[in-house]
Amino acid sequence: MSHKTTLIDRRSDDDEAIRIDVEAVNSKAARALYKKRTPIYPKISSGAFRTLKWGAMIVLLAIYYLTPWIRWNRGAGAPDQAVLIDFEGRRFYFFFIELWPQEVYYITGLLIVAAVGIFLSSALFGRVWCGYACPQTVWTDLYIHVERWIEGDRNARIRLDKAQMGFDKARKKVVKHILWIAIAALTGGAWVFYFGDAPMLMREIFTGRASVTIYLFIGILTFTTYALAGTMREQVCTYLCPWPRIQAAMTDRHALSVTYKVARGEPRGGHKKNASWEGRGDCIDCHQCVAVCPQGIDIRDGDQLECINCALCIDACDAVMEKVGRPKGLIAYDSYENVARATRGESAVYRFIRPRTILYASVLGVAGAVMLYALVNRTTLSLDAMRDRSPPFVRLSDGGIRNGYMLRVINKEPRERTLELRVAGLQDAKITAMALPVAPDGGLIVTTRADAVTSMRIYVASDAATELSTPIRFVLSEPATGKVAERRAIFMAGDSE
Repeated sequence: MSHKTTLIDRRSDDDEAIRIDVEAVNSKAARALYKKRTPIYPKISSGAFRTLKWGAMIVLLAIYYLTPWIRWNRGAGAPDQAVLIDFEGRRFYFFFIELWPQEVYYITGLLIVAAVGIFLSSALFGRVWCGYACPQTVWTDLYIHVERWIEGDRNARIRLDKAQMGFDKARKKVVKHILWIAIAALTGGAWVFYFGDAPMLMREIFTGRASVTIYLFIGILTFTTYALAGTMREQVCTYLCPWPRIQAAMTDRHALSVTYKVARGEPRGGHKKNASWEGRGDCIDCHQCVAVCPQGIDIRDGDQLECINCALCIDACDAVMEKVGRPKGLIAYDSYENVARATRGESAVYRFIRPRTILYASVLGVAGAVMLYALVNRTTLSLDAMRDRSPPFVRLSDGGIRNGYMLRVINKEPRERTLELRVAGLQDAKITAMALPVAPDGGLIVTTRADAVTSMRIYVASDAATELSTPIRFVLSEPATGKVAERRAIFMAGDSE
């Protein structure tokens, strides 16, 4: 075979020519950096962990697809969707909780709680999140189930892929991909339902009256779901997801994870019925643990980046051990510390309470308590005040000083409220505003709409102000409930600030 060679002549001090085969170097680098994906054909398994994965998949998919359709009565004029991210109305609704844009710290707190919760679960049970609850795992499991339903189990799928393209193969492949795309489209459609009224959005989508943005997002999410769960699968966990690389810092040798018990299984090898087990391990090298693995790895090779701790290999190995009359648990949830102890002939020790788990549990408890306290004591009435800066004050004809302010009253309850506004901290202060009635004690009566912001311009005047600036407080109270909101401000009575 002939190769085209490109020469680069670089002259050194002694005039020697250095010849570099650029094409050969680039070809070698490409081969070293890229490996074509080897298809994985996971076999169906049965057992406790497979049942647990079925249950987790059904529950999580039901929550995702059905939540936008749950209704929650918030009163007249308020949306009745239980979970809604309302960008147009600038609200986030979660059943009885309603968050405003300035309360984004609740979202931050929720993310902290979720992150620390994953840290704690990893310190206790390894990558249990990856094996059962990660969206990539859940949708990939669903796609594999559809593939198995159309094309058959592991051996049938392998034979089908090796066969020449014919009518039967084409039919199965087309039906499979149609179902995959339908699931992906349902996934994208369900996601946009969280950002608008689900029944109305569904009618608009199917009648062609939805916005281009909605169709665009459904298309993007359809493509990503189909690509990630249908074609990339285990490559997402191995190459795209950062969590396998972060997890090493979250766990230690005492964390439970799916492990192969080397001391019991080795030396491995084939086994015939009624043959003696003396001088050998319990592993019969049947490769059933590899056949059921959705990541295509051999758990007997030890801890691996690709392993998501789904525990399907445990079910497969237990079934084989039962058939050959050996105890179950050759592959099991255990710690690497116990694997090492078994190799030394020592008994297993389980340490769930250790500095790492205490730290994570403490942070989780504190963060959760802070979030709960903030929600329980969340204020539904707040007040903002901004003083006019040009001019800083006005001297009245009677010698008094008047300052102007722009006030915003934030009513976070789904009902109209009648409030009283007063000013404190300034002697002989008089508060006035256009179109606002005066209360008996000299304050102003303010009526706010339900779940809305009410802005108003008010004026504060005083005949006794002599200081360049005087701290004052605007006090907004609700006589019916006794709730009070305050805001500090400055009253100016001099030539400069």
